Amino acid sequence: MKSLSIREVRSEIPRLEEILAVEGELVVARSGQPIARVLPVRSKAKRPSHAALRARMKRLREGSETLVRQDRKER
Repeated sequence: MKSLSIREVRSEIPRLEEILAVEGELVVARSGQPIARVLPVRSKAKRPSHAALRARMKRLREGSETLVRQDRKER
């Protein structure tokens, strides 16, 4: 973990990716007090598709249109 002041962060923006690769985490400080933490984005994990998410969901006993009608009647 590396700590930089706001001024140092501004000057190191071109090297930000490199700093994060080496340090893993960057703490931004103002007047010596930490105000932000910068972490690398872990985008290597593949997100599931909508179809895969729907396949994992339990089926409702009643259709959603029936539930919506009941909800509207109760109002």
